[in-house]
Amino acid sequence: MTERIISPDNLTEEGEDLTIRPSRLDEFVGQVQVKETLKIAIEAAQKRKEPLDHILFSGPPGLGKTTLAHIIAHELSADIRATTGPVLEKPGDIAALLTPLKQGDILFIDEIHRINAVVEEVLYPAMEDFFIDVMIGEGPSARSIKLNLEQFTLIGATTKQGLLGAPFRDRFGIISRLDLYAPGELMKIVMRSASILKIPITAEGAEEIAQRSRGTPRIVNRLLRRVRDYAIVKGDGTITRKITCSALAMMQIDELGLDELDRRILSVIAKDFNGGPVGAKTIAISVGEEVRTIEDVYEPYLIQIGFLKRTPQGREVTPAAKKHLNNPQKTLI
Repeated sequence: MTERIISPDNLTEEGEDLTIRPSRLDEFVGQVQVKETLKIAIEAAQKRKEPLDHILFSGPPGLGKTTLAHIIAHELSADIRATTGPVLEKPGDIAALLTPLKQGDILFIDEIHRINAVVEEVLYPAMEDFFIDVMIGEGPSARSIKLNLEQFTLIGATTKQGLLGAPFRDRFGIISRLDLYAPGELMKIVMRSASILKIPITAEGAEEIAQRSRGTPRIVNRLLRRVRDYAIVKGDGTITRKITCSALAMMQIDELGLDELDRRILSVIAKDFNGGPVGAKTIAISVGEEVRTIEDVYEPYLIQIGFLKRTPQGREVTPAAKKHLNNPQKTLI
């Protein structure tokens, strides 16, 4: 599948720009309830002089779960080690990460719902009682050795909290869900990033980028860079509303952040199947994508903005989606 400019996931060509990543909770825009919970937990842990409770962040990709993990480490003046769930395949993998941790250190596991079940079981005593059992040898002569660990904090991030088993999920003292951002919050992020990157931008230009970023900071920063390049080549380097609209029209991103394939999916259901219901497999064949890609990549945002409904009979488009499709001036300005 071709990578999408408006994908909330990291693109392969993208490196993480640490210059625009906030390092303190006060710099982090949005997620007010999550920040308040973390502020209290961090301050309490510092006053108790104990490690922070284990934390689980859930929510769609690109909302700042990894950033929050690094902010927590910075606020606590703690070291952080980061890994991802898929690479933790056997007990030795997690043991190699846990044993070097010092008192108060943080272990961050992204995509924690994808860790191996055997590794998950090793984490149970590590999270509760700060020890792990390591098997030495093989066969009848194999024996278990108990290794004590320093008290650490595990921070997990997941886009699919439902895939975590209850015994694992219940071991996290703090569970926080990150939600999509409001346009006003995204506009603040645009202005902050533009200031750090020294990109000239008007308030109207920032607002236009924010409105088309699908509620996701990662997308807003990506679009800011793409529009900046367009402004340098086609304008005087300043991002205005006119420049933003022209740049995003060239990228076929409309005023709601929908791209060409989003609109094709809606159009297939609305016009070819009279609004639905129609099965995901039929839609996938019609637009030339895999069923899983349609379900995991495209449908979630269309459902969130009220353009698509999943029913037992299949997918249906809403009147709002039909109105959007029938308004070409707004579909691509």
